[in-house]
Amino acid sequence: MKLIAGLGNVGNKYTFTRHNAGFMLVDSIAINAGLTFRDNSKLKCLMTKFVNNGEEYLLIKPTTFMNLSGEAVRAVSDYYKIAVNDILIVFDDITLDIGKIRFRPNGSDGGHNGIKSVIQHLGTKDVARLKIGIGPQPSIPSEVYVLQNFSQDELDTLKTTLSRAKDGIACYFTEGMQTAQNKFN
Repeated sequence: MKLIAGLGNVGNKYTFTRHNAGFMLVDSIAINAGLTFRDNSKLKCLMTKFVNNGEEYLLIKPTTFMNLSGEAVRAVSDYYKIAVNDILIVFDDITLDIGKIRFRPNGSDGGHNGIKSVIQHLGTKDVARLKIGIGPQPSIPSEVYVLQNFSQDELDTLKTTLSRAKDGIACYFTEGMQTAQNKFN
């Protein structure tokens, strides 16, 4: 079983904010597959499952809010006995321009509180991730910028980016990290 965890904040007021790019990607995957998320309060997330090429996938959106995302990722991985190397974390990256994506096999939290929580709860920096660009950040505090809604032009760019990211995820799970990085970074 594979786990794709999109990071974001729950609630209508956050739906189209920059910090919800991870939620937007897993929502897009679910919509394309005709799936519906269901609340699993025990595992602190909204989740849905699908099978692709004989492999079962879980899509989750933590309901803990961004800064505690690791609680849900750990709860789901423990419950379903999913190894860390079968987890992909999808989240926004303020240092990447809108329209860019970047696969990384591991690394630091880069100042992102959601990935910081995931690293803390999984106990390793060796967790695969897909960053979705939401920058460049204007000269305002990052905590203000990430909670702003995307403009319509940015949403149009993001739609194309999310489509490309879905192709990247398929590549990652079938051909590996190196190939995904070569093709999509």
